[in-house]
Amino acid sequence: MKPLTLLDTIITTTNFPQDQVLTGDLGTIVEIYTRPHLAYEVEFVNPDGTTRALLTLTPDQVRQLDPNDVITTRSLVMAA
Repeated sequence: MKPLTLLDTIITTTNFPQDQVLTGDLGTIVEIYTRPHLAYEVEFVNPDGTTRALLTLTPDQVRQLDPNDVITTRSLVMAA
């Protein structure tokens, strides 16, 4: 797989219920950090385009989209 880059869409592999982000949610990489270790600043948005969460995630907490992925939606209360 190619390295993740700015503005890539990713999928979370970890639940963050305190931020209303669950495994499988889509986010966009808005910053990449290399020190002290590799990490990604990822923005998660609501359907109206407003930011729901902005999280700094490690490589094991995200993955690239796969051609076999299915994109779905869920109610926000399911993440609470």
